[in-house]
Amino acid sequence: MSRKHKQRTYARNRIFSRRGNEKLQEPDSSYLLKLVIVAILGTLWLKFRTPASAGAVAVNALPVGLAAGVLLVHWLETSPMNRKIWYATLLIIAIVSYFLPAGIVI
Repeated sequence: MSRKHKQRTYARNRIFSRRGNEKLQEPDSSYLLKLVIVAILGTLWLKFRTPASAGAVAVNALPVGLAAGVLLVHWLETSPMNRKIWYATLLIIAIVSYFLPAGIVI
């Protein structure tokens, strides 16, 4: 009889304890700083006065801050679960700010 071996997750490698509490806690000030940076980067769009056409598609703006924000979140955040939350926050802010008069107009 052969048994399937389960992968073992050792306690020192876990981010969350068995009860679900996060082991690595960051201070509120660093969380707020990350939130402000993500909000500012999400609102940065490079908008054109006249739409640039790429074939049949007209491009009105480029999400410069979204690309920079994704790279920054990937570089700064160590926990994959927290990274997903920051990506979602960045994406929502970028979509909302596309319809607002915010960004750099060329």
